[in-house]
Amino acid sequence: QVQLVESGGGLVQAGGSLRLSCLASRRTLSTYAMAWFRQAPGKEREFVAAITWNGGTTYSDSVKGRFTISRDNAKNSVYLQLNSLQPEDTAVYTCAARPGLETRTRTQISEYSYWGQGTQVTVSS
Repeated sequence: QVQLVESGGGLVQAGGSLRLSCLASRRTLSTYAMAWFRQAPGKEREFVAAITWNGGTTYSDSVKGRFTISRDNAKNSVYLQLNSLQPEDTAVYTCAARPGLETRTRTQISEYSYWGQGTQVTVSS
């Protein structure tokens, strides 16, 4: 029911910033929880950040204070601002959607129903 397309990835030096975007096929995402996950080479996919339908957020310890998740339901979009990037942040970043008017932020892969293809973020030393 929901198709997601990420963009904004690229190559950046350590300490730099990027802004990732996730565009949904539906006119509005007002009833969906959204999240960003990432998968580094040789590692499993891990949780990065999540935002509920009403704006509640949560972050993994590794990115808290550096990354910011936000949403614009009128534009059917979710964003992830990545600041103070480090080589360890290099990964494919993927957005995900979960239907439901819940206040709890969910962090597990199995809790999300729709996934994008991902966008590559590469941070050089």
